[in-house]
Amino acid sequence: MTAEIRTGTWWRWVLLAVIVVVASGVAVWGVFGEDSDGNTAEGTKTRPVPAVSDQQRAAAALAACPQPSGAGDVDSGTTRDSPLRGITVDCLADGRSVDLAAALAGKPALLNLWAYWCGPCAEELPLLQDFSDRAGDALTVLTVHSDPEAAKALARLAGLDVHLPGVQDAEASIRTAVGAPAVLPITVLLRADATVAKVVVRAFTSVDDIAATVDAELGVKA
Repeated sequence: MTAEIRTGTWWRWVLLAVIVVVASGVAVWGVFGEDSDGNTAEGTKTRPVPAVSDQQRAAAALAACPQPSGAGDVDSGTTRDSPLRGITVDCLADGRSVDLAAALAGKPALLNLWAYWCGPCAEELPLLQDFSDRAGDALTVLTVHSDPEAAKALARLAGLDVHLPGVQDAEASIRTAVGAPAVLPITVLLRADATVAKVVVRAFTSVDDIAATVDAELGVKA
């Protein structure tokens, strides 16, 4: 087999993989994850990330991030088996640190991993807002921006009229902790002890789709 044939075969497999990913309604880090300056969404940046101002946070008008209730205290052992144990991220609403496992322990939660450049995420986020409004206090719905550009995340959420609580996870530590692939969007469904019930690697298509999945995996009806 000549080098030309081998190269052509390799590119056909790459193209097929991209087609499959696009058909499933997800975006891939490093393939689709580039901003207008050509920076990839994960990996090294060629320029510093601008700081987020109080005005930008206020304009986005995001709900406050969940706070520890005591159910996830280290001494209690409630979140001992949670893969999120020890992960601290910044709240998009006010920039404060959030001990994720401790903050989420006590009731089921839905974490939605997204990025400002992700097209399927932009279609899904308003559905999650509607679902959260419908579910009320039955579970926590938290967005996780998985890119260093927090200011762009705030602007994107404001443009979508999505005001869910959200955290900034520039290093994709949550995706790594739950063993999810490098695609977006990803939804992580957590039990009340912050252990993982399901990692959903696709975009939801409707509020009813979200509700049915949450009911099946967490037993929470909305």
